[in-house]
Amino acid sequence: MREGNPVGSSVWNRRQVLGAVAAATAGSAVPAAFGTAAPAGTTASPAAAPTLVRAGRPRLTHGVQSGDAVGDAANIWTRADRSGRMVVEVSSRPDFRHARVVTGPVVGPATDFTGMVRVRGLRGGARTYYRAWVTADHGLAGERLTGSLMIPGRRDGIRFVWTGDIAGQGWGINPDIGGMRIFRAMRALTPDFYLCSGDTVYADGPIQPSVTLPDGRVWRNVTTPEKSKVAETLPEFRGQYAYNLLDANLRAFLAEVPQINQWDDHEVTNNWYPGEVLTDDRYTEKRVDVLAARARQAFHEWVPITSGPLYRSFSYGPLLDVFKLDMRTYKDPNDGNTYADPARGLLGAEQREWLVRGLRRSRATWKVIANDLPLGLVVPDGAAAQEGVAQGDPGAPLGRELEFAHILRAAHRAGVTGIVLLTADVHYTAAHHYDPGRAAVTDFTPFWEFVAGPANAGAFGPNALDATFGPQVVFSNTPPQANTSPMDGFQHFGEVDIDAHTRAMTVRLRNLDGVPLWSTTIPAP
Repeated sequence: MREGNPVGSSVWNRRQVLGAVAAATAGSAVPAAFGTAAPAGTTASPAAAPTLVRAGRPRLTHGVQSGDAVGDAANIWTRADRSGRMVVEVSSRPDFRHARVVTGPVVGPATDFTGMVRVRGLRGGARTYYRAWVTADHGLAGERLTGSLMIPGRRDGIRFVWTGDIAGQGWGINPDIGGMRIFRAMRALTPDFYLCSGDTVYADGPIQPSVTLPDGRVWRNVTTPEKSKVAETLPEFRGQYAYNLLDANLRAFLAEVPQINQWDDHEVTNNWYPGEVLTDDRYTEKRVDVLAARARQAFHEWVPITSGPLYRSFSYGPLLDVFKLDMRTYKDPNDGNTYADPARGLLGAEQREWLVRGLRRSRATWKVIANDLPLGLVVPDGAAAQEGVAQGDPGAPLGRELEFAHILRAAHRAGVTGIVLLTADVHYTAAHHYDPGRAAVTDFTPFWEFVAGPANAGAFGPNALDATFGPQVVFSNTPPQANTSPMDGFQHFGEVDIDAHTRAMTVRLRNLDGVPLWSTTIPAP
């Protein structure tokens, strides 16, 4: 990678730039063809093309995004309508004075015309503005789309949001209600980053033109061919991500807020685990390992995620370390989850010990563990098998609980404090406090687990709580019936705000429109 001149020296106040960001991105981060969603109940192409800048020039079809923004670097992503060389320009100013140009990869059919470049030399505590384009082989430069991102400085507080479970259970992009407007509410908070806690897409959830609700109301979806059936082929998995990016709210949010992304089950199929062979008649390819390989390729192509293992840590200076888990790739089969073998589990031995080492070494005030499957909630997989960590036995740890007992015990004995778990998956929001005084296992330090979601999916819950680690439900917000439509609310995201001076962590659980439902402030340990 060859880089040009350093980023300009101007530093803008990190919260005052919102107006400048809006001005800089208006008409560019959200292309004209995306500005108005297709009429409800109609079919849209996932590669719906924005208006051409000039005939023959490459077009960017799905906006721009950033991800894994930490330290002095971030990934910048886009997708073109044809082959060419991706180029990114970055500056500390929205007018792109003192900008530098970073040459990216060649995009083409092998990556579904998506491209990503890691840009280094970014300055913490100041917003970075970027714009991306693709230059065709014949030398014509295409249209430029603009975005921005913020990396917290070492003396700054940190604000981020999280949710999961996007466009599930057949509830897709409904222009009648403003599309997936939960992302508009999250964008309004100007967070430093967004943690997607899995189920970034529903590859096993076809989208139909309309759904009639129990009370007779009709939910209307924008549809695409790739979303008309369960995903099996690589193009169909790619189409899951392309579909979500048809939503103007999501594109505008991702153009301004860098992501940390987990995958869970619905990126492949419901409750999957390695080695599984499906009995679902909707699938002609029954081998989950084949489906997962295709899904993983699409995930890496369409999400601005760094290559390598899907588990990774992110250090944001003295206030925060984030440990992003992969609770799917190394998962053991779903069974009764009552075995006594400590070598089995969700994480695998290598990831488990990586987490223990990371917690012991961390000097940050807060150690957030992003666990896409909740710790204490029972998540059944059919009548006899279990999908998650817990199985409803309130006694000593069994099954997958054994590896989390090991992690919590090792952290406790090393004097680790400030552990907080953030999760989604169960399609409601809740706050759980874990205390050894209530638990069957007592060798751990008390901690919180916060649950958010869904984001434009069916609402469910509440799930039963397993008492092994002594959880207490302090708050929950659940729908009146299973698979409640997003039209009735019960869509949620969480906000974490860490104060730079007191180092206290405030957690707010918010609804579809960003209204706080519950909050707590946890003093720094």
